[in-house]
Amino acid sequence: MTVSNSRESPCLVVDLNLVRANYRALHAALPTARIRFAVKASPLPEIIRLLDTEGAEFDVASVGEIELCLAQGVDPAVMCYGNPIKKAGHIATAYAAGVRRFAFDTEDDLQRIAEHAPGSEVECRFLASAPQSQTPFGNKFGCAPDEAAQLLVRAHDLGLRAGGPYFHVGSQQLDPLAWQIGIEQAGAIADALVAKNIPVSVVNIGGGLPISYADAAPGVDELGAVITAAATRHLPEYTALIVEPGRALVGNTGVIHSEVVNVRQAPDGRRWIYLDIGRYNGMAETENEYIAYRFQTDRDDDPVAEAVVAGPTCDGDDVLYQRTRVLLPTTLRAGDSVRILETGAYTASYSSVSFNGFPPLTVHVTGAERE
Repeated sequence: MTVSNSRESPCLVVDLNLVRANYRALHAALPTARIRFAVKASPLPEIIRLLDTEGAEFDVASVGEIELCLAQGVDPAVMCYGNPIKKAGHIATAYAAGVRRFAFDTEDDLQRIAEHAPGSEVECRFLASAPQSQTPFGNKFGCAPDEAAQLLVRAHDLGLRAGGPYFHVGSQQLDPLAWQIGIEQAGAIADALVAKNIPVSVVNIGGGLPISYADAAPGVDELGAVITAAATRHLPEYTALIVEPGRALVGNTGVIHSEVVNVRQAPDGRRWIYLDIGRYNGMAETENEYIAYRFQTDRDDDPVAEAVVAGPTCDGDDVLYQRTRVLLPTTLRAGDSVRILETGAYTASYSSVSFNGFPPLTVHVTGAERE
């Protein structure tokens, strides 16, 4: 990720003041929960430093993210290596750096943690029976709930601290009941552990908290009320709740500034608008048109019509929207600016190194890290 002071196109502009406001709003909605930022959503040093000052913890998915957080002065005691897919050497490196919390979902990974991070606290990720989110994980992560209880008992036997169950309802989850379902299942796992005299210190409810894009999403107050009610009903009262937001903290804080490269009327009669940003240099979440971003132009007062929106590369898959109904001014032409809103999450961090020779997305940061 390149951070620059110039404003070439395309670029992402992130507002730190909005990051701070989002963190405080979530803390107000879930005042007793520990907020653990998913670094992968926007691994900017300025965001990490700000959230560290606010009292956040950090969900790190790789040694690279651990090193990034350490470089910003983050205490490794507030990091959790949350990726269930990790090499033994990476576990050992994290442990040597001071990380003492790990997530897992298989016996093999548990054994590696026990060997290379002895005495650490572990959270077992299970696959919750939640409704599908906008950008689902499928079956890539998570064991069965019954297996999670067995693996946490095994963790205890291996000399690890069995923190508790962990679930994720999928990214951009629009149904608040998803967390109620997951917490109820986590509660059953906690009960099974308590019955074996293994206290459950934490229940990690993951991320997935949504933001509004082209369509509205439930707010943090509504989500907080559902989560709090479910936790009160289903979890032991001494259990700490952990939430791992990424998008909810940074999604609405960024705007991508792009430019129209070309406008074309295709043989089938559809209008195509080509931007200087596409799937490979920042817009990866348009895959399968899961996320419908909002567009803003300097010609928004002109008549609008449907358009296919595509990126600049010579790759046939570099098309952002051809099924989603996107209305753009009929007067748009090459050289016009287009702003893509709510693009603070999973844009620069997904940007490729140099596909087709296009550089990674440049990032500019505004606002203050400290008040």
